[in-house]
Amino acid sequence: MASKQISVGVGVPMIIVGALMAFLWAPTNIEWIETIEFVGGLIGILGVIFFMAGLMYSKQPVLN
Repeated sequence: MASKQISVGVGVPMIIVGALMAFLWAPTNIEWIETIEFVGGLIGILGVIFFMAGLMYSKQPVLN
């Protein structure tokens, strides 16, 4: 069973913020363009990892 809280609550916003940083904010700042693109790309990649982790999440049975 997938976890919506991880996928939709963490993964998707990170992907969106990373894309906005890399494609919209970076070209406006000539001095720090490479750093902003790198950080935006890194946030986006981490967002994809969290999204996939949320899809693969399953609760472990509790053994008493």
